[in-house]
Amino acid sequence: MKIALIGATGFVGSNILNELTNRNHEITAIARNPKTGLNANWVAADIFDAAALAQILKGNDVVINAYNPGWANPNIYQDFINGSKSIQEAVKKSGVKRFITIGGAGSLFVAPNLQAVDTPDFPKEYHAGATAARDFLNIIKEEKELDWAFFSPAFEMHQGITTGRTGKYRLGLENPVFDENQRSILSVEDLAVVIADEAENPQHRQVRFTAAY
Repeated sequence: MKIALIGATGFVGSNILNELTNRNHEITAIARNPKTGLNANWVAADIFDAAALAQILKGNDVVINAYNPGWANPNIYQDFINGSKSIQEAVKKSGVKRFITIGGAGSLFVAPNLQAVDTPDFPKEYHAGATAARDFLNIIKEEKELDWAFFSPAFEMHQGITTGRTGKYRLGLENPVFDENQRSILSVEDLAVVIADEAENPQHRQVRFTAAY
């Protein structure tokens, strides 16, 4: 498959890139400061320039969006919203229909009508970014033209998770997936497996989904 990956140098994006190249897909790896290697076609792009980005995306079978403006970015909320909307517009202009975008876990429902980001114990340092991802989810839910899927990772999905690549996971939709210890956990390597599997065999169309062990 021909796959465009936006945010290919980030924590999540680099792992997705590694998984996709190991599966021998033809990858256009897009980043503000592109790298080299991994059998990918590296392209520099400003995701806020939708018209230019659309030209880069043309001809691909799938666009995967792993854009993240950075958790330490003081403007993370507005940058996430504006960047995500620009990417969405670029995908539509490009003519590619299949669009997989990665957001946060904060919008998962932990009780009826209660999302994790709105609970008192949600970490304050992640609140702005999680709220932005939740708000973009609400935006993309109105998207009718694209064959989109929005992925929310497990609550525990960070560099401290050292499970590595197991290739195993369980899927969910609006609620977090918990293990027998009531933990929602997934390594970034297995997140990449989830996304690559979804790209190859679409299971979620115009819905949000999640995954954990």
